[in-house]
Amino acid sequence: MGLPDFDAVPKEGQTTLPPSALAHVVLRTANLKRMQDFYTTFLGGHVVFAGGPLSFIAYDDEHHRIALIEIPDTAAKIYKSCGLEHIAFAFPTLADLLLAYRQRKHHGILPVWSVNHGPTTSIYYKDPDGNMLETQTDNFPSADEATAFMMGPLFAENAIGTDFDPEALIAALRQGKTEDELKRRPEIGSRAVPNFETM
Repeated sequence: MGLPDFDAVPKEGQTTLPPSALAHVVLRTANLKRMQDFYTTFLGGHVVFAGGPLSFIAYDDEHHRIALIEIPDTAAKIYKSCGLEHIAFAFPTLADLLLAYRQRKHHGILPVWSVNHGPTTSIYYKDPDGNMLETQTDNFPSADEATAFMMGPLFAENAIGTDFDPEALIAALRQGKTEDELKRRPEIGSRAVPNFETM
């Protein structure tokens, strides 16, 4: 395979070559040790490198997924400012999502919000600096089916989702309910975006 035509202008309707993956996220902090301990526990990960103001954390085959940089005089998070809303981490099954929830709970890491968005069943947390983290599992067998739901009337009416209790889902799985049954979103009609600042 030869080199691409680096001088070619994108055709009508094209933008740029998309990346193959989202590689990592870097978070600025005033408390490196506390954040490092949180993320290694939260992600079931390990420190690849820690030195000076830096820490690199991995949990899969990528050399790092979360990097932390400690910068003196970093101020507390301001919720009304623009910027990143949350980082999402995926699990292959509902049972895995709930197992990770229970293991985090054992370590004192509790969710701030649990919601079935429709395309995903999601459990949200906050790290020690107040950054929001989503853990999720897909509710549809394919991206095309999830996209179709998102383009349909139920999602148009309620793009936020329906809240749930993770413990109730664990109990339902133990009673023999299938993941497909439990991932089907109960419809509650329209709702407003929650106030994430108070979560």
